[in-house]
Amino acid sequence: MELRSHRWFLRNGPAGFKSRSRMKNQGTPQQMFDGRPVIGICNTWSELTPCNAHLRILAEQVKRGVLEAGGFPLEFPVMSLGETLMRPTTMMYRNLMSMDVEESIRANPMDGVVLLTGCDKTTPAAIMGACSVDLPTIVVTGGPMLNGKFQGRDIGAGTDKWRFTDDWRAGRMTNDEYIEAETCMSRSDGHCTTMGTASSMSSVVEALGLMLPGGAAIPAVDSRRRRMSHFTGNRIVEMVKEDLRLSQILTRDAFENAIMVNAAIGGSTNVILHILAIAGRIGVEMDLKDFDTLGSHLPLLVNLKPAGEYLMEEFYYAGGLPAVMQNMKDVLHMDAITVMGQSHAENTEGAESFNDDVIGSMDKPFQENAGIVVLYGNLCPDGAVIKPSAAERHLMQHRGQAVVFTSLEDFHARVDDDSLDLNENSVLIMQNVGPKGFPGMPEVGNMSIPKQLLDQGVTDMVRLSDARMSGTAYGAAVLHIAPEAAVGGNFALVQDGDWIELDVENRRLHLEVSDEELAQRREAWQAPDNHSQRGYTRIFLNHVMQADTGVDFDILLGGSGDEVAYKTDGQADVKHTK
Repeated sequence: MELRSHRWFLRNGPAGFKSRSRMKNQGTPQQMFDGRPVIGICNTWSELTPCNAHLRILAEQVKRGVLEAGGFPLEFPVMSLGETLMRPTTMMYRNLMSMDVEESIRANPMDGVVLLTGCDKTTPAAIMGACSVDLPTIVVTGGPMLNGKFQGRDIGAGTDKWRFTDDWRAGRMTNDEYIEAETCMSRSDGHCTTMGTASSMSSVVEALGLMLPGGAAIPAVDSRRRRMSHFTGNRIVEMVKEDLRLSQILTRDAFENAIMVNAAIGGSTNVILHILAIAGRIGVEMDLKDFDTLGSHLPLLVNLKPAGEYLMEEFYYAGGLPAVMQNMKDVLHMDAITVMGQSHAENTEGAESFNDDVIGSMDKPFQENAGIVVLYGNLCPDGAVIKPSAAERHLMQHRGQAVVFTSLEDFHARVDDDSLDLNENSVLIMQNVGPKGFPGMPEVGNMSIPKQLLDQGVTDMVRLSDARMSGTAYGAAVLHIAPEAAVGGNFALVQDGDWIELDVENRRLHLEVSDEELAQRREAWQAPDNHSQRGYTRIFLNHVMQADTGVDFDILLGGSGDEVAYKTDGQADVKHTK
């Protein structure tokens, strides 16, 4: 079988000599160049990405599996995106990391790729980049942390962070307790323990068919995650021999499965942006409306924070995603092919829930119609999203007056000002925090409730922004408003005191201001300062698309395949003869 890596390692003359010779300085023996499949292990390990700081351990397990199956494993680093530390936001750099992954794969002698990911944006970024090359590819995520333990109860990163912060701000929690809670929350390797974006994306990857079955929920420190990594090394070698590529797995049916599974698990709204971007790279037509059409009517089957009670550790013990997919088999495309070379039906046969308090059924769900809803109206002609399962139900139909913050800085400066004119029925507005406005679309859409309302016992209120929200967060937050304020969308024209109507059941978000008045406001509107105009920020601002299309770059849609565009050695691809 002719492999891509043969163009590097099985060549006569100086090009082959150079490729083999330089690899031998790492102690690589000659027999590794006998034509065996070369497997690239794309590692997003970084000490600056705490969720991924253990991926070197998993990389070693993958290498063992590759070697055992007769492959040649080669680990390589790419940019890593640490949600908890990077500023201004990791979403700013998702597309940059995807470029790093794409070009690293295409430029090097790989026949197949294992993507080691974990923290929120490392998973979609790696998949986006790999899609643009389209080699046989499989994903290993780092897994969730063990449950946090605080004052005799389980706590989840970072859902309980928001609750503790509100209690601390309101004086219900001392500073010492607050510090102790942060120590107790993150007590092992791994990503967030709740159904935040990292856990949601890991589950979505499994639903897409890009991970070994059952792999999404295994705790990071459980030995079964290391064994799964070993088996992944075995399997990627077989995928190369079968020439099973991403484009054969990531079909329209696969994306529909991912949307429906994300709804049933109470997954993050961030998944919308990532699925749209991945689909754009692999060339599958997806639309924002698909998330409403396919997912909004589905019930919540997984009782995990922030929408429910439990954490990822219990989810795994209860049966994990295979149990969920078996419960959903009548609505999913169970015949969709996966990295195993077989269907979801075959992968999940016999899977069952071992704890009905954690994984429910379609007949006995935890909440009806819990999927993400897409809203339209004069405030969001290209769409906006809300996650009803994370909000107080009485706010799903609401009318209130706007309290406008023109930026994140403005919000922080005034939100706790006692002179702020608002009440529990007010609608908080934060403008200019979208893809171009911030830039980078940060996770600030779940605006903290003003202290004067917290003191009155208010726990949720309607909040509107063109930003995102952490998958670990909760609240009646309308997100991803498109077009965003910074490009002159109607959202930029909202003023204090304007009446706004939210009607989730009828998919409507309406600003009660006449078209004539909006036209007058538009004439007076001035675009905000778009920040730095150098380097990557300039590229981002020039090429980033809006939320309704996934916030990818217009220049990155589709892919260029695995062919190297320019060859500089001047030598034809000739097999090396011993």
